[in-house]
Amino acid sequence: MSAKHPIIAVTGSSGAGTTSVMRTFEQIFRREKIKAAFVEGDSFHRYDREEMKVRMAEALKRGDTTFSHFGPEANLFEELENLFRTYGAHGRGRVRKYLHDEAEAARYGQKPGTFTEWEDLPEDTDLLFYEGLHGAVVTEEVDVARHVDLLIGVVPVINLEWIQKLHRDRTTRGYTTEAVTDTILRRMPDYVKYICPQFSRTHINFQRVPVVDTSNPFIARFIPTPDESFLVIRFAKPRDIDFPYLLSMLHGSFMSRANTIVCPGGKMDLAMQLIFTPMILRLMERRREALAREAHGAKVFA
Repeated sequence: MSAKHPIIAVTGSSGAGTTSVMRTFEQIFRREKIKAAFVEGDSFHRYDREEMKVRMAEALKRGDTTFSHFGPEANLFEELENLFRTYGAHGRGRVRKYLHDEAEAARYGQKPGTFTEWEDLPEDTDLLFYEGLHGAVVTEEVDVARHVDLLIGVVPVINLEWIQKLHRDRTTRGYTTEAVTDTILRRMPDYVKYICPQFSRTHINFQRVPVVDTSNPFIARFIPTPDESFLVIRFAKPRDIDFPYLLSMLHGSFMSRANTIVCPGGKMDLAMQLIFTPMILRLMERRREALAREAHGAKVFA
């Protein structure tokens, strides 16, 4: 963790909705005039789309049916931790982009499913914002979570997560239901080992719970809307949270446990604005104080 160069990480599985959360943070950064360095978790996959297909085929030949984007073999965990460590110490680091589709790839003159070249982060950023699969991952070799100042988990109940993934991959990426289902099954061991444990390390978890029937996610025709859901918000350190204020602002909300608020799903953006704006401002105040102390120390030393 770093006072001068804070890091915020939003972590969640494929189809969890982390991209929507990122847009809320973009609004806060723009309103508060905060310059953020954005890092996409997909850019730390080890293989591009074509090579990943080759590696999966090789794994199947070996009898390995669990090789997936969720595990360490297919990701650059060491490089991700090094980015967080370097940014926290110096406000610097090197990143690249993963180009998901034709429109994104066209801007770089590349094919979809490829990576851009590694390049330096912009200079003089106020904080680093990560959104992806592994913002709080810990293995025997790496501990990404220990470098993050604000860790957020986005965790829809599993059937809703699968519905969202199925709809996204079929409509925007052209995959069949069978192909997406095979991916879900292949990823399950790594999901249990590397994705789920992260949500015990996060500072806040947002879990959307539908109140309509999602019993069979593989035949669901529609994604349950926010208004057909409740939002469960769990705080790891409840003593730091002004619960009476949040309850007064989030109409229709209640506390289900001493560290948990439940509110209507349609209020997710408002809830995030209310919760994260003061947290981000505190990180910025701590950063200003740290930079002022550093500047003062340099003058004294000079």
